[in-house]
Amino acid sequence: MIRRTITPRPDWQARVEAEGLVWHSADGRPYWDESACYVFTPDQVAEIETASAELYRLFLAAGQAVVDSDVLLDRFAIPRPFHAAIRAAWEAEPPALNIGRFDLGYDGRTPPKLFEFNCDTPTALLEAAVVQWTWKETVFPHAGRCNGLHEALVAKWADIAPYLPATVHVAHVEDDAREDSVTAAYLRDTARAGGVETVPLLIDAICWDHDRRCFVDADDRRIAACWKLYPWEWLAQEAFAPMLLDSLSQGILWMEPVWKMIWSNKAILPVLWELFPGHPNLLPASFAIPAGDAVAKPLLSREGANVSIRRGGTILAEREGEYGDEGYVYQSLYPLPEPAAGCFPVIGSWMVDGTPAGIGIREDGLITGNSARFVPHIVEG
Repeated sequence: MIRRTITPRPDWQARVEAEGLVWHSADGRPYWDESACYVFTPDQVAEIETASAELYRLFLAAGQAVVDSDVLLDRFAIPRPFHAAIRAAWEAEPPALNIGRFDLGYDGRTPPKLFEFNCDTPTALLEAAVVQWTWKETVFPHAGRCNGLHEALVAKWADIAPYLPATVHVAHVEDDAREDSVTAAYLRDTARAGGVETVPLLIDAICWDHDRRCFVDADDRRIAACWKLYPWEWLAQEAFAPMLLDSLSQGILWMEPVWKMIWSNKAILPVLWELFPGHPNLLPASFAIPAGDAVAKPLLSREGANVSIRRGGTILAEREGEYGDEGYVYQSLYPLPEPAAGCFPVIGSWMVDGTPAGIGIREDGLITGNSARFVPHIVEG
């Protein structure tokens, strides 16, 4: 795995905006950063894909262990009223895209290691599926790729289309940076290509109709199915949480399914390590502060918020945020490679319904946060 410095396309901003990536820069720096690229060999790509498929198998086993245990569901800080809904959805397997992004540490020489699984509201989707593909075709047309994400999403929509209502709402928050709106718009594009009609919806516009006992949108249309870019742990704390449970019992389809509250929670990491100690794709993890070097992670944090790296009893790096009251887990420290000064890459390995579908790479400091840069990749050799 080599980081290669290259010259950006002179009109790269216009090109990525044309593909929908309007959120391509932040604070005067490129978020989409094509001044470099990562070069993988086919064997390295195969190793990442094999590890990702194996991790998905481990998550299935860990998910079952959590579903079977009220003690663990409580340890995950999941509200008691949602326990039954999670169990029901886990057993019923309602129609879903079942997409997610394994964040992995990988140096190209030793087995990839799991950091976490972003599988409820994963972002960096458009840039991984589309933008880096067209970049590669333009800049390195003869290179290979590890990128079948777009095709996998379209195929999955087509697969579940017969089980969906006539219209699926696609909901997100109204965000100034437009990261969420870009992701939601891209999901709508893939749905349309897969034969599924969608309508956009802002989370704040969702209302509960007491007479009809259903959620409706701003135009008073009943919401029969909704793919939402809004985490379940936030939904569970909303004033309409009891109505949400009511809608689930009526068979209203929410995507991703409510059981994603388990897999997207950092508390899954100690469960995985207890079930599969010493597994080559896992890092030791526990609920208790370990004696050695470790990374402290809140159960529900996002974009690196409130994460700290502890080495030799000293906090080496940390990020501020609003998480942590729900508890922490501690994962052994993995020495990320530093192919360029201050550039520590984390590989996002995308999964669609249990199958590896492509990768995206983000660079940041020691803790990957919302200031990370997306750097494209190619495959050579």
